[in-house]
Amino acid sequence: MAFETVKYGTKRNNLFLRAAKGHFATSDRHCNYYIDVVAQKARLSEAQAIAKELHSYIYHNTMVDTVLCLDGTEVIGTCLADQLTRSDYMSVNAHNSIYVIEPEMTSANMLLFRDNIVPMIKNKNVLIVAVSYSSGRTVESAVEAVQYYGGNVSGVCTILSAIEKTKGGIPIYSCLDPVMMGDYKTYKPHDCPWCKEGKKIDALINGYGYSLLK
Repeated sequence: MAFETVKYGTKRNNLFLRAAKGHFATSDRHCNYYIDVVAQKARLSEAQAIAKELHSYIYHNTMVDTVLCLDGTEVIGTCLADQLTRSDYMSVNAHNSIYVIEPEMTSANMLLFRDNIVPMIKNKNVLIVAVSYSSGRTVESAVEAVQYYGGNVSGVCTILSAIEKTKGGIPIYSCLDPVMMGDYKTYKPHDCPWCKEGKKIDALINGYGYSLLK
């Protein structure tokens, strides 16, 4: 990574996330931290640690038939599904199979599910897994899509979120609350104080990584 990074603890003492401080821009927000979650999405051991953390919040009371993975979280979603179906847990999902799917994006950035995928959503309890819930645009679009195709969203799991519920009141479970970093700030682009000060953007960021602006 091109920035100096610092490790931050999550809600579990043995699980850490790496973050860099600067001036970063997403598609609709500016923020002063880039939290690098690429390793958590791609490295099996870290994906398992994230899944275990998320599992601890939901396995007693969340019905899950299908895990819908956003932002490239398929490895985490698969590990979470594995946790939810293990017979050594007193879980409502024990011994049941769980679908792990990802959406298809149209040219208009709308979520689409093909006819052979729809039965994995219709009349199913769907758990959405995403990198974060910041503006909520991606997750809210997924919620609307699941409901449109006849599914029930039983919860949202993210690596980081400062918000505990979606706009519709669906619970959000996360490993890291960015507020725990102390001086974490996020603004809409036209309200960004760093832009007003003339400070250039260091990188464009999203759930897949970052692109330096030189």
